Amino acid sequence: MTFKNQIDTSRLPQHVAVIMDGNGRWAGRRGRERIFGHHQGVRAVRETVEAAAELGVRYLTLYAFSTENWNRPDEEVSALMDLMVESLNDETQTLIDKNISLKVIGDLSRLSENVRNRLFETMRITSAGSRMKLIVALSYSSRWEISEACRRIAVEVKEGRLSAGDINEETVNAYLETSDLPDPELMIRTSGEKRISNFLLWQLAYAELYFTEKLWPDFGKEDFYKAVADFQKRERRYGRTSEQIADNR
Repeated sequence: MTFKNQIDTSRLPQHVAVIMDGNGRWAGRRGRERIFGHHQGVRAVRETVEAAAELGVRYLTLYAFSTENWNRPDEEVSALMDLMVESLNDETQTLIDKNISLKVIGDLSRLSENVRNRLFETMRITSAGSRMKLIVALSYSSRWEISEACRRIAVEVKEGRLSAGDINEETVNAYLETSDLPDPELMIRTSGEKRISNFLLWQLAYAELYFTEKLWPDFGKEDFYKAVADFQKRERRYGRTSEQIADNR
């Protein structure tokens, strides 16, 4: 029996987040440059998007490029940006055909005008997609996001549009990049690393974490199904006891 056959589609995580890690190591083990691994990772992106949409997952967030990644060698960053544009050119029609909309979160001001314009155009022409929303975290870090939210809230208080005494979790959430999205219930990270790496720190508060040794270019549909099947075996208590959950069933 495949992992897909083990999944109860009535109990799917509504939102899955993925840290796509291991492209560089995958290439290094083959004696190739890191960018070769990034190119191979595009296949894994395609398979993961297809797997999520086929199951019925409503939101899929992929961590594509962190604010810390700007510190990588210039030639690698430039190649990654070129790959981003190339992938958008290749995959936009597929997103439209599969009824998937694109949303991008992150500090887009740091991107080149060419990359920004291509992203905005793809978001515009896929905006009607209702089957699944694909969120790409690009030039993103959670500390940047939370700092920006705090700055904007401070401006609102200073200008009298918001009272400091009224600030609560809902207020903070409303100023995050993901304010229009439900929090992820499942976070997958490839490559064997067991950390969150400044990714959706606020939003992952109650997410189930799943780590796999697979390097990202080797990650496929069955690997995604395996993670979802594992998620469905877990008891999600949100601070309650197992007995309370049983009583509410």
